[in-house]
Amino acid sequence: MTTRKALIALLSLLLITIAFPMKTSAQNPLTPQERRGKQIYFRGESPSATNIVALIGENSLEIPGNGLPCAGCHGVSGRGKPEGDVDPSNVSWEALLKSSQIVGTRKRTQPYSVTSLETAITRGLDPSGNKLAVAMPRYQMTKQDLQDLIVYMRRLGTDRDQGIYDDKIVIGTAIPTTGKLAEMGQVIKQTINAAIDDVNFNGGIYNRRLELKFVETGSDASATAASIAHFIQDENVFAMVDLFLAGAEKEIMPLLAEREVPLVGPFTLLAKVDTPINRQVFYLLPGIAEQARALVSFAAKRVEGNTQRPRIAAIYLRSDLNSSVLEGVKLQCQKEGLSAPQVYEYQEGSFDAAQALQKLKQSDPSAIFFIGTGSDLTLFMSAADMVGWYPQILVPGVLAGADIVNARSGFDGKLFLTFPSVPEDITAEGQKQLQALSEKYKLPPKHMAAQVAAYAGVKILIEGLKRAGIAPNREALIQALEGLKQYQTGLTPLISYSPTRRIGAMGGYVVSIDLKQKRMVVNGWVSIE
Repeated sequence: MTTRKALIALLSLLLITIAFPMKTSAQNPLTPQERRGKQIYFRGESPSATNIVALIGENSLEIPGNGLPCAGCHGVSGRGKPEGDVDPSNVSWEALLKSSQIVGTRKRTQPYSVTSLETAITRGLDPSGNKLAVAMPRYQMTKQDLQDLIVYMRRLGTDRDQGIYDDKIVIGTAIPTTGKLAEMGQVIKQTINAAIDDVNFNGGIYNRRLELKFVETGSDASATAASIAHFIQDENVFAMVDLFLAGAEKEIMPLLAEREVPLVGPFTLLAKVDTPINRQVFYLLPGIAEQARALVSFAAKRVEGNTQRPRIAAIYLRSDLNSSVLEGVKLQCQKEGLSAPQVYEYQEGSFDAAQALQKLKQSDPSAIFFIGTGSDLTLFMSAADMVGWYPQILVPGVLAGADIVNARSGFDGKLFLTFPSVPEDITAEGQKQLQALSEKYKLPPKHMAAQVAAYAGVKILIEGLKRAGIAPNREALIQALEGLKQYQTGLTPLISYSPTRRIGAMGGYVVSIDLKQKRMVVNGWVSIE
């Protein structure tokens, strides 16, 4: 190498070192700029919401950047993921600094500098002036986005998220330990412990054991969020599973997004899916609003002796949770081409069944969607029975109350509930696994629905970790979970996720009440996809 060439190479390396000072800690947190660059590398989306465009081929076909993110070809570590005839180059920092590298039939003889890397990304030329492979897009993005991307690329292959060690992965969860939910919380804890211990007994995940850590939920939503925030930081939590989220969705969801901590299988009645989507949270089952939508869809397609479209009214007890149910009912009515429901609204402790009956009966609805307490529903059906009026009653199962099977006989064949899962979901293999786990770890024979949900949540997390590979990080886990399609847990409906879907099973089981035999009859799963 000539003195001039050696000097140029040395200056290039010096420029890179100055621009991106070395860090030695494998778990050193990303800087804000590195986090922005990471989003661009993995998702092809600018944190500033400006457009990123990928140009493909000689004709410069334009594709949105999120359709061709860097990680799609170069992988989590930057070392490339060969697929078909395409063999992506190694863009790990170590490889970029090499003064000589053979890529396909081309040979690069100079190391990359900041300037030449910008040229490669935007114009498709390497430092030696070679054209990059035709499959390599040229990206149009702002100068700031380009700088952020290059800053993050220096961390490729060494960006290890907190909670990932050579011999273990730290998983966290939060459960109630006091109050009326304490017993169920204890059962959930025992189930998760058993499921994790069983994974470790069988070798862990690629020879890493799972270390499970617990934190108590707080006395209110704010206290719970604060407790979890400290827990994630202090215990170096990589991901969470089966977190007891009920009542604290508004506080905890933004926290998980901010800390970029994946959560699988939260316990909640409200599957809160925001726009833009919170990428960290993966619900297994539909929330109460999705179940309500399934019930409306069922009613819209049900024909009772004629082809008239149903007219739905709603009785609504005002609360934050119930408001999400009412919005779900309105949304599905719109989707099904039904008129907006007439709504009778009341506050807790002030339900007047006769008044509700008089107001709603005037419009002669064919179905009443009841969004209140089980005792208020009983009062309403008694008032309707007194005047001989028996419309269909639609109600989420969690709101129905046990006394619904004792409704007046005029409502026989008119009562429809919805649930996120039913016992029939449990396959023979799922039952075998659950029974073996229960016997091996002495699980208590109570709160079985909670046990099933907790075990299913762990199974989904484990599947995601396996698919994330031997060098997992949070982004790899999220992408692995997004790739689950019709996944059979053996305990739940089939689970599917995608980059735009965060509820594993979208819909609900519709169940009718046989008042003569006082039993529930499963009508089947109703999808709202």
